[in-house]
Amino acid sequence: MLWNCKPQARAFRYVGHKDVVTSVQFSPLGNLLASASRDRTVRLWIPDKRGKSSEFKAHTAPVRSVDFSADGQFLATASEDKSIKVWNMYRQRFLYSLYRHTHWVRCAKFSPDGRLIVSCSEDKTIKIWDTTNKQCVNNFSDSVGFANFVDFNPNGTCIASAGSDHTVKIWDIRVNKLLQHYQVHSGGVNCVSFHPSGNYIITASSDGTLKILDLLEGRLIYTLQGHTGPVFTVSFSKGGELFSSGGADTQVLLWRTNFDYLNCKDMIKRNLKRLHFDSSPHLVDIYPRTPHPHEGKIETVETTDTTVRTLPDKGEEISRYFLNPSLLSPDCSPAALKKKTEDMSDIPSESQRSIPLAVTDALEHIMEQLNVLTQTVSILEQRLTLTEDKLKDCLENQQRLFNVIQQKS
Repeated sequence: MLWNCKPQARAFRYVGHKDVVTSVQFSPLGNLLASASRDRTVRLWIPDKRGKSSEFKAHTAPVRSVDFSADGQFLATASEDKSIKVWNMYRQRFLYSLYRHTHWVRCAKFSPDGRLIVSCSEDKTIKIWDTTNKQCVNNFSDSVGFANFVDFNPNGTCIASAGSDHTVKIWDIRVNKLLQHYQVHSGGVNCVSFHPSGNYIITASSDGTLKILDLLEGRLIYTLQGHTGPVFTVSFSKGGELFSSGGADTQVLLWRTNFDYLNCKDMIKRNLKRLHFDSSPHLVDIYPRTPHPHEGKIETVETTDTTVRTLPDKGEEISRYFLNPSLLSPDCSPAALKKKTEDMSDIPSESQRSIPLAVTDALEHIMEQLNVLTQTVSILEQRLTLTEDKLKDCLENQQRLFNVIQQKS
């Protein structure tokens, strides 16, 4: 079903799949809609009243997820045939498969820059793939449960996993470190979605609730109970003003947020400044982290978003930046939206910036790169130490085996 959010507008019903539809996603430009199904096919729909579609057949088992790359050129599909397949959208044809999982693959997502794919499987592993050489470059494993869903944060430095063991985990893929671990649900977590700022994440669970986590503070801040059964999916809108959720109660609920109503201008300015001098770093690079704004507090949780960190230090002020979500209400009037657009238009363009500011930014960038080199050397030293320790253990084990063989002979 394709819904129009305007009042009294018509919804379009698309028929073509022969079994349960497991995943849908719009392309970045909104001109295509991809769907996956248990009938082992993927369909590309043109989102209009006719709903024409083309069918992709390459998987040999039910398809669990679809995901467009940020530029809309590629589509990744995950299937119960233990594979991830990548498709070219321009030619609408199959490109290649990724095989390393040993059980059903439940989800596969592109990184924001399209150079990596993260996947999760019922073999209790999360794998990261390089789309250039088609190789698995990283692997996270869990001994308790498996991940139902996994996705990158907006700047691509971390991944979040939704666990069947009722947990939500945040991993830093640059240093292979578990940053945050939440166990706030009483049922399996089926889906997560990052707010575009990267500061919040919302989770959907089989316990019938949605929960919103503050990643800066490392804590649960809201529990939403609009559904009357397990909640299977949740997703923020592109701008973060809304999010939708769907569950076993056959409802699709649309919610309103107010995450960045007051500080969106500052955030956009800071992101523009970051984009002027260099492109975003490769997602497996070691990139310097900014100091955490709550570093002096007890029991802080380390976070790694280097581009957006604009909340006040005082906890009591945070409530001004994040209001309790409620079912869609008339808070966002056309006048309010127009005012926000006008506020955003006040951001100075690159041509209006003074030369001294540009020089200052360039120097800051050089200092950041020096920090990159310093941190990279430090991590290489750590890895060399670990390698030496492993070699030492191997030699000791060989010596023990040699002594045992000598004793028996």
